[in-house]
Amino acid sequence: MADLKKLAEELVGLTLLEAAELKNILKDEYGIEPAAGAVAVAAAPGAGGGEAAEEKTEFDVILVDAGDKKINVIKEVRAITGLGLKEAKELVEAGGKAVKEAAAKAEAEEIKKKLEDAGAKVELK
Repeated sequence: MADLKKLAEELVGLTLLEAAELKNILKDEYGIEPAAGAVAVAAAPGAGGGEAAEEKTEFDVILVDAGDKKINVIKEVRAITGLGLKEAKELVEAGGKAVKEAAAKAEAEEIKKKLEDAGAKVELK
């Protein structure tokens, strides 16, 4: 049986180029499709000089200000949250409230863009 601790240390020590090459070998020669983040996670410590920086994966979309087009913002909030008209209006008028909590980065950025296009000021935290 292989020394799993040694194997794990070697995987963690891979550079980004080596990790990408490993991914291609696993895919082409063995038909194994690694998860998208698996190779990046394994490569992060080696690329960062030994210290892994934790990247935030969940974001809260905070509605700072509704702006001049409050009705458009209320419509977007309703579409995003599924709230009723009264609840969405209260959320928009309160300001500084979370429209969506613990959203993935891509989803949070998409929501932010929709709300900004509607005329609102939005923050990701």
